[in-house]
Amino acid sequence: MRLAFLIPPMMLLAACGSEEKKSSEGTEVSINAGDEHGGVQIKTGKDGGNLKIDGGGAAIDIDIPDFVDLDIESDFDIDGVKLYPGSKVTKVDVDANDKSGADKATVKLGFTSPAAPTKAADWMAAEFAKKGVKITRSGDALAGKDKDGADFRINFVPDGANARGEVVIVKS
Repeated sequence: MRLAFLIPPMMLLAACGSEEKKSSEGTEVSINAGDEHGGVQIKTGKDGGNLKIDGGGAAIDIDIPDFVDLDIESDFDIDGVKLYPGSKVTKVDVDANDKSGADKATVKLGFTSPAAPTKAADWMAAEFAKKGVKITRSGDALAGKDKDGADFRINFVPDGANARGEVVIVKS
């Protein structure tokens, strides 16, 4: 994976097709990508955020004044498997660095789900099976490798009668 190709899509993710909303709900986004020549950092939240780009002797540091709500649920999938229906992504954390030859990217998605952990895990396990994606299961946690070779795990925990969880995808 070359970060030069990763940075432009991440910048689009931070600013894409969404309208500004002043709200206490929404997706927090954190992106940290770069190499020894510079990089990009984006952080958003309900009270605004910040965009920093540096490299080649130039630097940009811009405040993002209002919360931007992203519709990540409709675009997110692992080999065609989406989160349990009605789930809401609450946090996105992307860390992709190519420093000292360590070309590695980790994506973490926090989410809430309108089903109990076991029901949501059962549903996703069945969807992975339909797509031919081999997974292992331990309780309400799923793990596997996507078709591009990235390792992933999905953890579900109780949140009242519903579930909350985290998806972690690691690409080396």
